[in-house]
Amino acid sequence: MTIVLLIGTRWCVAHAADVSIAPAELKAIGTIDPRFQSYNIEMVEVTGGRFWKAYPRAARALDTRDRYSHRPPIDLTNIRLRMLAAALSPAYMRVSGTWANATFFADKETAPARPPAGFNSVLSRAQWRSVVDFARAVDAEIVTSFAVSPGTRNRDGTWRQDQAQSLINFTRSLGGHLKAAEFMNEPTLAADNGAPPRYDATAYGRDFNIFRAWLRRAAPETLIVGPASVGDTASPRASGITTRNLLAASGSGVDRFSYHHYNTISPRCGGRDDPKQALTEQWLARSDATLAIYRSLRDAFEPGKPIWLTETADAACGGNRWDKTFLDTFRYLDQLGRLARGGVQVVMHNTLAASDYGLLDEKTFRPRPNYWAALLWHRLMGTTVLDAGAAVAPGLRVYAHCHPALRGALTLLAINLARDAPLSFAVPLPSTRYTLGSARLQGAMVQLNGKTLALATDENLPDLIGISTAAGTIRLAPATITFLVIPGAANPACP
Repeated sequence: MTIVLLIGTRWCVAHAADVSIAPAELKAIGTIDPRFQSYNIEMVEVTGGRFWKAYPRAARALDTRDRYSHRPPIDLTNIRLRMLAAALSPAYMRVSGTWANATFFADKETAPARPPAGFNSVLSRAQWRSVVDFARAVDAEIVTSFAVSPGTRNRDGTWRQDQAQSLINFTRSLGGHLKAAEFMNEPTLAADNGAPPRYDATAYGRDFNIFRAWLRRAAPETLIVGPASVGDTASPRASGITTRNLLAASGSGVDRFSYHHYNTISPRCGGRDDPKQALTEQWLARSDATLAIYRSLRDAFEPGKPIWLTETADAACGGNRWDKTFLDTFRYLDQLGRLARGGVQVVMHNTLAASDYGLLDEKTFRPRPNYWAALLWHRLMGTTVLDAGAAVAPGLRVYAHCHPALRGALTLLAINLARDAPLSFAVPLPSTRYTLGSARLQGAMVQLNGKTLALATDENLPDLIGISTAAGTIRLAPATITFLVIPGAANPACP
């Protein structure tokens, strides 16, 4: 029997033809890691330093020659930050990024004011202690990468592991551990990422084999993740380092296959994207296209290894102007749905609380629209992924997971991408509805079932209360996102 039954063959612009979803018949197509929805805290956030500069006021032009501004180290002891991060747990917390490739770990209680030669920044014991304490407090497993800059090199240019060993030893002394480690961040961009001059795939393969052999001895409990690539295309570049070259040089031997994806680059790095395309299938499907590239490489070089997306957001270089608004929430949730359906085990959003793509405002740690979406996903979408079919109507995306707590129940995630047209589908059982909307798509405020979401006066999260909905037609207002919990689904895949 078909999973999604389309009754009628013509679609109307104002509303979809009747679409009936049979909850008990949705088949399981896979599972995801319990820490599927995770996040990045950039190494430069921990150390402090020059990070992506805030956009100027709308009336002023952006000077792409001045991309960065200094930021102090993030306060990982902040009560609000910890409370909001804990609400998304369990999660992986990746402390990495471009700056990590050239960060010196000062394994003394007093850190030098300036980094030694061959490094660009300093990570102190106190700062890493705050990372371990934060992870423990919020139930986050630490994922990181290591410095690979000229300061980590032997005379013959090979990678030296003393810095990485010191970080592992200090982490253990605090009662912590590294759940997973990537050798370096984005080796496909090595020329701009802190690696030695003229670093190529051959050098990477040599160094990765050193790293892999060392980590198996030094921390056998730590997962080896890689290659943490970005930028590969269906038609490989004529020059530069490709992931295929990296994998051919390093050989097999990772525990998790990782890649990075951004839909685009922000204006800070020359991007000129129109927000009008943010709700189009072409824009959202970029996640699928990138996954297809890296899944093919995984199949060729690391067959069967779980896939992790260890860094992602709408736009690289700090995010687009609209990434802190409700407009980006459609991409955020659609990407989670697509990638879970596509077999990706973990998705680490960049970032938790830095720049325009942060789930939280970096100055106040107040939730942005994507944070509220992340919280609803965490509470309503479990680890068993169900097949809700392909796009069931123009402008309508539907994903389905077993509910994380209710036996036999499932949750539908229905996204209406149409800016001006309502859409609808039929569900033959009662449900509880959670609809996200906003008076302004490029606004910072988001409503749940018509009520604005905000922290309570006592700094706690508000109650996220659904609306009881009778069986029958579910109407989706234009440009809204709805989670629909069906407790009586009696789906055999949802024990």
